[in-house]
Amino acid sequence: MPIENHSLVNEFPEFKDDIHQLKMDDAHFKKLYDEYHHLTKEVAKMEQEIIPSTTLEEEKLKKQRLQLKDTIQGYIKASKLASIKA
Repeated sequence: MPIENHSLVNEFPEFKDDIHQLKMDDAHFKKLYDEYHHLTKEVAKMEQEIIPSTTLEEEKLKKQRLQLKDTIQGYIKASKLASIKA
């Protein structure tokens, strides 16, 4: 059973508006966003045992999601910095 809600808005509430704007305006960010949510859904299915998987497979997806979350956070911060300088 999932422990937490891992949506990006829940993970980064301080960037809620930035996430929405980037999702609407930036195709690369939208791709990262969609990939993150796909991984989150897959992990949730594994945790709920809807998809049979080993602990190793589940942990691998969780690590991928964490790396992607770090990438997304950096992308949001770089985007904010670029908009401030513009």
